Amino acid sequence: MDDIVRQAIAKWPNVPDCYGWLGLDARGNWYMRDDRAQAAGPFAGVRGADTARNMAAKGSLLKHDKLIDFIQRNYESDKAGRWFFQNGPQRVYVELEATPMVWRLGPAPLFAVAAHTGAPARTQRCIVDEAGRVYLETDIGFGLVHTQDMTHAADAVEQGLWVPEECPARDLPGRFGYVRSPQALQDKPPPAVG
Repeated sequence: MDDIVRQAIAKWPNVPDCYGWLGLDARGNWYMRDDRAQAAGPFAGVRGADTARNMAAKGSLLKHDKLIDFIQRNYESDKAGRWFFQNGPQRVYVELEATPMVWRLGPAPLFAVAAHTGAPARTQRCIVDEAGRVYLETDIGFGLVHTQDMTHAADAVEQGLWVPEECPARDLPGRFGYVRSPQALQDKPPPAVG
């Protein structure tokens, strides 16, 4: 976390959290979600909805390199598995299309793994879902392998370096401790008492 962010938290400790305004897609791209994007539906899209609607729900792709670098340096998770960007004193919870990390892989023989944030990682476990998507559990978190790097993942599996375990996609958040939509949890009514 940047020092300037730590200083802002100390100076303004009670700034309300923000939900629904930032999303991370399955390719490691960041999206800003204004009111219109949020009204179009959930960031991860709606099964069976038309492509235009789901694209509208994503919002605007962030392209400013310095802003993206700032977000990525200050991207963390809380104890509940909700990922956020610490924007000064405010936590901006992130809507995830797939997973909190998107892995980029290097070629053989090293098969170096790095998060979409640029942080290097060490692979601990390889997972494959029912659609054939490959995920890695690493020392810095859980994430989806970027589609452009699937040939490297296939090579690592073929060489016996990674032995994929099967797991349905719907079970991944619970098994690996992350929340895809912190906003959806906010929108749920509190449990009935008594």
